[in-house]
Amino acid sequence: MAITRWRPFRDLVNIQEEMNRLFDDFFGRSVSRPEWPEGAWTPSVDVAETKDDVVIKAEIPGMKKEDVKISIQDNVLTLKGEKKQEKEEKDANFHRIERSYGAFCRSFTLPTSVKTDKIKATYKDGVLNITLPKTEEVKPKEIPISIE
Repeated sequence: MAITRWRPFRDLVNIQEEMNRLFDDFFGRSVSRPEWPEGAWTPSVDVAETKDDVVIKAEIPGMKKEDVKISIQDNVLTLKGEKKQEKEEKDANFHRIERSYGAFCRSFTLPTSVKTDKIKATYKDGVLNITLPKTEEVKPKEIPISIE
C-alpha cells in the first residue's frame, strides 16, 4: 500500500471544478457569466432616500422620453419602456454588436409613502431622474426639549 500526500486545497479545487461542470451541464451555460436572451436588457437603477425625498436614477441612454412610461400604484413605482434598435445598414459588415435593445419593466417598492401629485421626472444625458417627495407624516420631526 502506497502512502500519498493529502493536499486539502487541491481537493477543494477539484470539488469546485466538478460543481461548476455539474451546473454547466444542468443549465446548459456557465453560471458565472449568464447568457441573456438576445435583445433583453434592464436599465441600471440607483434608489436613494434623503430627509425629504426618495430619488430614483435610471440609466436609459439613447431613449426618447416618449419611449418611457412611469407609473405608481400602492407604493410601487414602475418604469416601462422599449429601446428600439436603429435601422440596420444592409451593406455594413458588423464585427461586434454589444448594445442591447428591447422592452423592459422595472418595479420598486418605495421605502416610505410619497406625495404622488408632486412627483417630478427629468431626463438628461441618458439618465432618468425621478424625485418622489415624502409625505409629511413620514418625515422625521425634531421635538424640542424644554428645561425646567
